[in-house]
Amino acid sequence: MNLSLKRLFARSTSGGVEFAEPPAPAPPRSGQHRTMFVTLAGILAVIGSLVGVYYFAMRPETLRIAVGPANSDDLKVVQALTQAFTQARGHVRLRLVQTDGAAASAKALEEGNVDLAIVRGDLDMPKNAQAVAILRKNVAVLWVPPSAKGKGKKSAPKITKIAQLAGHRVGVVGRTQANVNLLKVILQQYGVDPAKVDVVQFPATEAAEAIRKQTADAYLAAGPVNSKITADAINASTREGKSPKFLAIDSAEAIAQNHPAYEASEIPAGAFGGSPDKPDDEVKTISFSHHIVARKGLSDSAVATFTRQLFAIRQQLLAEFPLAAKIETPDTDKDAALPAHPGAAAFVDGEEKTFLDRYSDYIWWGLMGLSALGSAGAWFAGYLKKDERNSNNSLRDRLVEMVAKARRSDSTDELDQMQSEADDILRDTLRCFDAGAIEEGALTAFSIALEQFHNAVADRKTLLNSMPQNLQRASAQFRATGGL
Repeated sequence: MNLSLKRLFARSTSGGVEFAEPPAPAPPRSGQHRTMFVTLAGILAVIGSLVGVYYFAMRPETLRIAVGPANSDDLKVVQALTQAFTQARGHVRLRLVQTDGAAASAKALEEGNVDLAIVRGDLDMPKNAQAVAILRKNVAVLWVPPSAKGKGKKSAPKITKIAQLAGHRVGVVGRTQANVNLLKVILQQYGVDPAKVDVVQFPATEAAEAIRKQTADAYLAAGPVNSKITADAINASTREGKSPKFLAIDSAEAIAQNHPAYEASEIPAGAFGGSPDKPDDEVKTISFSHHIVARKGLSDSAVATFTRQLFAIRQQLLAEFPLAAKIETPDTDKDAALPAHPGAAAFVDGEEKTFLDRYSDYIWWGLMGLSALGSAGAWFAGYLKKDERNSNNSLRDRLVEMVAKARRSDSTDELDQMQSEADDILRDTLRCFDAGAIEEGALTAFSIALEQFHNAVADRKTLLNSMPQNLQRASAQFRATGGL
């Protein structure tokens, strides 16, 4: 459109006189180009914002997890999970925080020093803890080794029931106080005063050796059914081909009723191997769980992603850590003793939110905000150019007036003056168009007016050039005196 206007402006008259056109630099970018660039910049800004939101939402998130004690199976499993999460380049990564045991891990979670923790279900649970997964289930195993025979040795009183443990020494596998508390719960259920039982503890790694030395009359171990520590301790109790006597906890359901952290369970026959099978029949007992818990307030998306990664990668750990097969989903019932974290519950119930589900509202409001800002900016820019548009409209009206005046003019000098004025109007109009003050429709109307002006000037100059000089002067004088 700019070039067509300039061609009109430079067009020669039929009399061979060409209207002067001042030398002009290369035409600037049009308002359309500028609008296009602004629109493109806006689109790129929106895309950049969306990419930024996506990057922020999808960048790896590191969660601190407390577990202990050192050299425990729980610690080894979490170490394997940490490495597997990193190698899989999952959205959630783990940072291991080693503690002295489940009680210390629970305290770290309660104080907000970690995001996740491995805690024991029969300990006091932090108020801000919510279940993510069941790492493993443990059973309480009580057994009495066969009496040792030998010269000069008295046979110990035969123990066949838990109620007969009063006045005897009971060895507890593991240094944690939680196992001693478990023994007290069992004893109290059978009316045995814990104060009348001599309890001795020894490290899990020394359990087999201590049992071989006959340091106690009965033993208690707590761990998974397939625990190697428990199996080694029981096999160490074998004497001259005789298997130990397993003490059944027949009141397991009553214990579970009074202590929600425990459940009634059974030890299957042959669970601890050996020859003969240990035990040779099912034994009633109680069980409790080790939980992976998250602090209340940890984002649902982070917990849901962690839970999804945990169960996706569990199968990779089975060869090295068979205990990984025991990882289970948490109880998502509303009346569960340990409530599930909403993020874990969403994964278990198949209601995990996608990226768009989580951020669609933000994206929608962001787009609406950008649209509103764009509209406001366009209105403000238009408002600032209102005076310029009004001025250009006045110039166009002036050009229309000059068309009628050119048709009545009797002087080529006057026509040249009007042409010079048209030059100025053209430059102002092109400048306004480049600045975006006028639209293409207004420029089209101006082009029509400019063409009519050119035609009027050309026609009038042709007429004047064909008239004798005396008639031109007479016509000019006649018009000056108001004869027409």
